[in-house]
Amino acid sequence: GRNRPKVIGPRRRVQTMFGQINRITAIAGKRDEVERFVRSGSDRMPGCWSYIVAKDADDADVIWVTEVWDSAEMHAASMDIPEVKAAVAQAMPMIAGYETVATTSPAGDWA
Repeated sequence: GRNRPKVIGPRRRVQTMFGQINRITAIAGKRDEVERFVRSGSDRMPGCWSYIVAKDADDADVIWVTEVWDSAEMHAASMDIPEVKAAVAQAMPMIAGYETVATTSPAGDWA
């Protein structure tokens, strides 16, 4: 049914999905470049259901990243993907600040 967590394994363990909302502040004038790096490789991340990158409507230097994953472990493993590692390395000199604003437990039918 709707809004039920996934049921996995023979014991019917409940798998909790993992979500995160991040605020990335780029160095002045570098938001578009940072955004391109943040997006690169995002289509090849196993376990990622949703990866939304958005520009802040009021702050010309801020990017919001909202993510939904199968698990926190899948999210952590994404940092080992070569394209993601390369993008992070290239973006870092242009990032003035990074903050995880919220960690969430997404509800609903994602599967």
